[in-house]
Amino acid sequence: MNPMVAHRDHPAVSAAGAEQVPLVSIVIVCMDNMANLRRCLPSLKAHVSVPFEALVTAYLFSPENLAAARTEFPWARFIESGEIRGFSENNNLALKEAKGKYCFVLNDDTELRMDAAGRLVATLEKLGAGAAIASPLIRRSDGSVQYRGRGPRGAREWFLDMAHLGRWGRDRRGGGENGEEVFRTFNVCGAAFLIRTDVFREAGWFDERYFFCPEDIALSTKVNGMGYGVWVDTGAEVVHYEGMSGKSVSRTLAATRPAGREGALLFYPGRRKWLRRWMRAVSFAATIPQFAAHWLKGRVGARPNTDSVLAEGDWNILRTTFSGMTPKEMFVDCRRRQEKEGGRR
Repeated sequence: MNPMVAHRDHPAVSAAGAEQVPLVSIVIVCMDNMANLRRCLPSLKAHVSVPFEALVTAYLFSPENLAAARTEFPWARFIESGEIRGFSENNNLALKEAKGKYCFVLNDDTELRMDAAGRLVATLEKLGAGAAIASPLIRRSDGSVQYRGRGPRGAREWFLDMAHLGRWGRDRRGGGENGEEVFRTFNVCGAAFLIRTDVFREAGWFDERYFFCPEDIALSTKVNGMGYGVWVDTGAEVVHYEGMSGKSVSRTLAATRPAGREGALLFYPGRRKWLRRWMRAVSFAATIPQFAAHWLKGRVGARPNTDSVLAEGDWNILRTTFSGMTPKEMFVDCRRRQEKEGGRR
């Protein structure tokens, strides 16, 4: 079956014998996780109705898994990424190859159960040139709503999160309080969103300073600043399997957490250096009791593996908060320490 499915509003072939031009470029970053790909990619074939191309950044794939991926999904294009790169960099590798009028950015731990891509395309085309991004309703695997748009994010919301009072922040109110199905929001979640390719290119793609978040918030903020609208269509849904309900989590999480925290410290204060110093101090202070709790639960709690990884992530944050390293340098440092520890075991 050809992956670029014909759609009545978008002919699959522009001329007899011509190569099919995709309307949507679906971009996915996968870190050597065949289980995620085997759930995500078939859902594209099953549900996407518009002509599309699938561009998968194969990040640090083993030769065996890369060969298996290409064999199982010959209709997808796999772009090898064999160096240490962050989420933004890895996405940009594929985005710069995109041929579609729209880019549909998906996490590899997502699944389509309906034609979310086609629905979002129709929404943006109906809204017109002033709309640049359309986000679906993002559900967790248990059916609960994870995101329906996201409100503006700033230092205020960051401080509320540090105090575990995030529900009082505007980030929880993405819009549509009056029951609208399609409504304007401010930020999207990077797990799933559709964006006009020309606007994405104009914005410079994802900002590669952010190794692991908040690249999606930085992009949304920039697009809003460029005068374009960011919208939500709750009639389009994507399932996101993110979560830590299992008994253990990968130690990659422990390595990415300080990079994510530093990314926030780069973005939210803006150019206000005094505010960044305060936020750094608050981050350090807030992490101390968190580390103690995770360390203790890692020894006596019900999920020792998970809490031990979380404690390691907390310790990495404490180690690197005042180091002056970039988010990428923090990740590399943490991974090297993990490799050394593995060699001593």
